[in-house]
Amino acid sequence: MTEREFATDVVTKLVKAGYVAYFAGGCVRDEILGLQPDDYDVATSARPEQVTALFRRTVEVGASFGVVEVIGPRDDQGQFLKVQVATFRSDGIYLDGRHPEQVVFSSPQEDAARRDFTINGMFLDPLSGTIYDYVGGQQDLARGILRAIGRAEDRFSEDRLRMLRAVRMSARFRFPLEEQTFSAIQKMASGIQAISAERICEELRKMLTHPNRAMALELIQQTHLLPYLFPELDPHSWPETIQIARRLPRLCWPIDREVTVPLGFAVLLRH
Repeated sequence: MTEREFATDVVTKLVKAGYVAYFAGGCVRDEILGLQPDDYDVATSARPEQVTALFRRTVEVGASFGVVEVIGPRDDQGQFLKVQVATFRSDGIYLDGRHPEQVVFSSPQEDAARRDFTINGMFLDPLSGTIYDYVGGQQDLARGILRAIGRAEDRFSEDRLRMLRAVRMSARFRFPLEEQTFSAIQKMASGIQAISAERICEELRKMLTHPNRAMALELIQQTHLLPYLFPELDPHSWPETIQIARRLPRLCWPIDREVTVPLGFAVLLRH
């Protein structure tokens, strides 16, 4: 069984129990683009306690935010299949730039409105193939742009890591940042200092190991994030860092076929 098949089974069981359930977020985006999703998330009208009652093996990974992980059979590699199931919700105020003070279980429309970018705010019914798009994600995918949902400043105030995530996703898909989204990052760039090193490091790992790493580094500078991410670095050396990053696949051959995380960080912090 594949992860998609297991996720579809999860949706099927929720629907048969009388709940609304869809694929949500990045997996919908990737399927529309014809890409293989890294994982599948399910959004549902079922409350966390209703999800745990319906499935035999579950882990409450964020029950206060309505998130339950459903564990399935093993895949072909012997690993347990896992799908995160989240209740449709709207978020209260964010005081720490990361977590809402409270959440209110709500509708698919309200759930879509609290997500980060339009291309990540769509739902897919795997049983009918219907796409539910309340935020213009399909249009932005067709245009090839990355746009924050609603007011960009609000989305970045809620979770400041979204600014760096916008850079990574823009580079990954080669989608230019929409004008207001770009301007909001420039204006709010200093806020990235409130984010933990662990969360920032995870975004940088994904950037540096992706073929479009040089574009991501260019955007870090253009969005004014550079001095707040790496205050110890000389900004005048950044263009050279970008050029080395662009040449990395050729520089590391034949020792490594891929750019590793240590190699990526070695280039980034070479001074």
